[in-house]
Amino acid sequence: QVQLVESGGGLVQAGGSLRLSCAASGSIFAITVMGWYRQAPGKQRELVATISSGGSTVYADSVKGRFTISRDNAKSTVYLQMNSLKAEDTALYYCRLQVISGYGYWGQGTQVTVSS
Repeated sequence: QVQLVESGGGLVQAGGSLRLSCAASGSIFAITVMGWYRQAPGKQRELVATISSGGSTVYADSVKGRFTISRDNAKSTVYLQMNSLKAEDTALYYCRLQVISGYGYWGQGTQVTVSS
């Protein structure tokens, strides 16, 4: 069984920064892609950023230049550094871990609220 525990969300003023963390535990073998997604009220869940086991990254256009994704393979942890936050970044942020079989695990979500 795999568990993903997210932390680091909270309330911040526009222009501020937050750092999200997601630590995986349990029977994990051959993690491939780790990533962050978000879902705002009334909207569909959307990709924020992903990072492969080799360090290749993908970002949503809306966060390029402001967010940075990184991972610590030894700790099975993925991070999301969020700078220059905007009100439209307000959402529930989920981490996702994909293993070599293609199966994906989701965290429970951490709330990020940006006040304008």
